[in-house]
Amino acid sequence: MKSLKYILSLIFIAFLIVGCSDDDTGLDPDPVLDLHKLAEFLEENYLIEIYSKKQQLEVGYNELSIRIKDIASDTYLKNVSPEWEPVMDMGDMEHGAPHSYLRLNSNDARYSGYIIFQMAGDHHHGWELNLKFNHNNTNWTYSYPITVRESSGGLVKTQTFTGADDEHYILAYMQPEKPEVKINDMEAILYKMEDMMTFSIVENFTIPIDPRMPSMGNHSSPNNRDLSYSPTSETYKGKLSLSMTGYWKINLKLLNENGELIKGEDVTEEHPSSSLYFEIEF
Repeated sequence: MKSLKYILSLIFIAFLIVGCSDDDTGLDPDPVLDLHKLAEFLEENYLIEIYSKKQQLEVGYNELSIRIKDIASDTYLKNVSPEWEPVMDMGDMEHGAPHSYLRLNSNDARYSGYIIFQMAGDHHHGWELNLKFNHNNTNWTYSYPITVRESSGGLVKTQTFTGADDEHYILAYMQPEKPEVKINDMEAILYKMEDMMTFSIVENFTIPIDPRMPSMGNHSSPNNRDLSYSPTSETYKGKLSLSMTGYWKINLKLLNENGELIKGEDVTEEHPSSSLYFEIEF
């Protein structure tokens, strides 16, 4: 009996050891494990890392994360209040791009935000990312060249246009990242250009949607819901119904807060697409 109790005790202890080793490895999960490192820059006493869910920066909406390591202490910094600004050098002029503030994820020292690039770079014109932060009561400013390519498959995911009100707008597709045959949550973001370097989020407009499949007789789909402004996210949200896989053109219209047409047209037999649209293929 004593032998049996001894054996059972050993088994119980073994289970405890295995359970503890599974639940607590002593190692924090890598916060950038599922991200792609797009660039890494060594500046004086700092290592700057830029990450994205995408394998490359593209025209349109891009979510990015930045980490700043103090090389001397081998520590990623959490209290440096970084600011960023994307700048396109056009040779004889420069312009910026709509972008968010950088927000800290205090658990892993990542500063995250988004940039909406209106155009790709080429051999003559390219994007730079200006980064400022404060560490040890010293302001640091750096500028890095970044590569921005056309969107995957050449699909239109961003529209830059002048509206009927003579204002300049940038409308960018956000969701769904991975469309499926179902009613998808759809999300887009709308900015107005105040000047070449300044952009402001547009509130309380409406974006009617009319998805069509040009290769299938331009048929639409049921149960779509127009995009309306969400104050919480500062984006436009609705429902996108996709009834089959393939290429879809999401025809759009832009209406201001008074319901006046700013851009886009109804889809009819005589007019098969709007001048304002997004494209997806899956």
